Amino acid sequence: MDRLRSAFNSMVKSERYSRFTLQPEQDGERHVEVKLSDDTTDDATEIGQGEGSPSFRPAPPRQSRRTLCCLALGILLIFIIGYLVGYISHSKPRAVPVPVDCGAKLEVNEPTAKIDVQDPEVQLYWKDIIELLAQKLTAQTFDQTLRSFDLPSRSAGSLEDNSLANRVFDEYKKLEMEPWTDIHYVQLQMPDSNRPNRVLFGSEVFEPTGYLAYSAPGKVQGKLVYGSYGRQEDLDVVTKKNVELKDCVLLLRAGKISFAEQVANAAAKEVSAVLIYPDPQDYKYTAGTALYGHVHLGSGDPYTPGFPSFNHTQFPPTQSSGLPKIPAQTITANMATTLLEKIGGPEADASSGFKGGISSVSYSLGGSEDVTVEVNNVLVNREIHNVFGVIKGFTDPDRYVVLGAQRDAWGKGYAKATVGTSMLVQLAKAVHEMVEKDGFRPRRSLVFASWSAGEYGSVGATEWLEGYMSSIDKKVFTYISLDGAVMGRGSFIASASPLLYSLLESTMKTVKSPLGSGSVYDMVEKSNWKANVLRPMSMDDPAYPFLAFSGIPSISFHFISPNSESYTYYGTNLDSMDHLDYQTNHHTSEMTAVAAQFAGQMALQLVHDHLLSLDVMQYSSILAKAVFRINKRINELSRSGQLKDVGSNWLNQAYGSFQQAARSITNDISNTDIDDQQACRILNNRIMSVEHGLLSPYVSPIDTPFRHLLLGRGSHTLASISEITDMKQFRTELALATWNLQGCANTMVGDIWDIDNEI
Repeated sequence: MDRLRSAFNSMVKSERYSRFTLQPEQDGERHVEVKLSDDTTDDATEIGQGEGSPSFRPAPPRQSRRTLCCLALGILLIFIIGYLVGYISHSKPRAVPVPVDCGAKLEVNEPTAKIDVQDPEVQLYWKDIIELLAQKLTAQTFDQTLRSFDLPSRSAGSLEDNSLANRVFDEYKKLEMEPWTDIHYVQLQMPDSNRPNRVLFGSEVFEPTGYLAYSAPGKVQGKLVYGSYGRQEDLDVVTKKNVELKDCVLLLRAGKISFAEQVANAAAKEVSAVLIYPDPQDYKYTAGTALYGHVHLGSGDPYTPGFPSFNHTQFPPTQSSGLPKIPAQTITANMATTLLEKIGGPEADASSGFKGGISSVSYSLGGSEDVTVEVNNVLVNREIHNVFGVIKGFTDPDRYVVLGAQRDAWGKGYAKATVGTSMLVQLAKAVHEMVEKDGFRPRRSLVFASWSAGEYGSVGATEWLEGYMSSIDKKVFTYISLDGAVMGRGSFIASASPLLYSLLESTMKTVKSPLGSGSVYDMVEKSNWKANVLRPMSMDDPAYPFLAFSGIPSISFHFISPNSESYTYYGTNLDSMDHLDYQTNHHTSEMTAVAAQFAGQMALQLVHDHLLSLDVMQYSSILAKAVFRINKRINELSRSGQLKDVGSNWLNQAYGSFQQAARSITNDISNTDIDDQQACRILNNRIMSVEHGLLSPYVSPIDTPFRHLLLGRGSHTLASISEITDMKQFRTELALATWNLQGCANTMVGDIWDIDNEI
């Protein structure tokens, strides 16, 4: 009994059972009376002893044990019920940081019509998620999808394009992805069927079927000059040989840079017209193959620059500054051979790299023979449809990753459009099934976008960005392009915002190699993977408008043949299933599955992690190099006396502020409780501010649409500032860039009271 009393004392802490008195009731039955006392001693003589009864009289042993057992079981039962009620009402599925390699057995829900809340018993670890994704995206999955989306033609705004848009819409509708369509009325340039484009050279008259959209129309004549790829260094070779570029017709090889950049470089030298052909050294196909493309030095509808083309009648007529003012036309390799055989003039040095793959010609520079170029392209109005579907997040549904692919192409567009559209639809199906049947709960949303008029310079995508410019950067935190994801087999390259470098590397390490054992990371030289994989994002990259125009971290990636940088069949009618099968060694479905897994893993990690998988420290080295070049330029100008009273202190302080803000975010990531949703959201907002903060607010979207301080195009970029020769402009651009960088750092800090603005 003493031991029982001691046990009860410990349970009730300061209170203890000091009396057990067996009292008779009026009905003759006995009951146990328990009296509590704060005293630590037991006084048996404290209570009066009525009727000669002792103050403490032990009850019969059997009755006392039963009563005590009932009392103990009752207390234990109440404790258990209370614990279970509290656990059920307050517990939530345990979140595990990514990546986690957990050996726990995967628990899967039975399929239901619609899941509104997460079953607390289901726990999907990152390893489970990527295994589920790989199981759903297989070569067999894509066999039928690739065949069903393979069309003989799919030009932008055509019946085939709109029919394909409806198919994608219906697929999203079946998946209950709440699909919607974004309609734009754009101006596209096409050949005039009644007046074909022509090239006249002596007695030869060529009428090429290929063309360059957004060329200036007109008929011009000039001396024929060969300029290799039309890069600045190539044109310098020509001028050093005393060949006049002004008013000439410049013949260029396709490749190295975009058609638009080639024409822009030529126009800067006052060339009158440009002809572009595919040289056999770079393009291993029939010499009579026609070439298609566009020459708008920008993206989107060039007749509504900076604003969306929802309705042309709402806006005054204006034009993009990127529209060329000279005619440009593609010709076949056979036509180019005829021109080069009679071009005349001096030859370039052997070290210049001007000599191509036509064995019958010497690739002379010309400058003596006349040629006439006639371009009669016309503008047509087209209604284009962008189609969207969404899988909403469960924690932050207003933050989303966008995966996008273009539907249109110049011809069949198998690698250009069929593969990307197939990946888009199958990824949507896979993620939907993971949510609906397997218990996956993305924290943030995934938007699946099918674009039109991509061949004309990402027209559909850019018009969407322009339409929602004021809010889109606050919602979309990453864009993943699926265009050109499969170009071959054996190698891998990518172009991305530096914020995505770490995610790209980790994904390469987890996605299995399509070549057999190992991972995609094992396909490249691991000791220097950045040099082997990363490429600068070019203006004609479908992800470029998202990054340089809207300030959204973006990535495009490509499985490609070894020792290749591009897909030679783009822009031709040869972009077919047979040619891609040849490039992939008849593993197109397998390569498409791997590419889909790669894009899917990046997207799922971005929506699964508590904190966004964007590495803010990756910009440090890039900024350091850019700032160093400007400092070097300032010192050179100061020593020469051209620049006075201007130093590099302000720029260095702005760079230091950026570094400090980036380190602050990194430290806060390490110290943040990932179960605190509000803290995670605040920190994610700071991470999302980095890319958009690097957009210059001081330039016009009409004249300079690609506003990014580091990755854009224009005199506002840090790369351009280091090359400016006009001192007044140098001072102005330096001041604006400095404050642009400081403003980005201030935004990264977060609250205004945390900003230490020394400038």
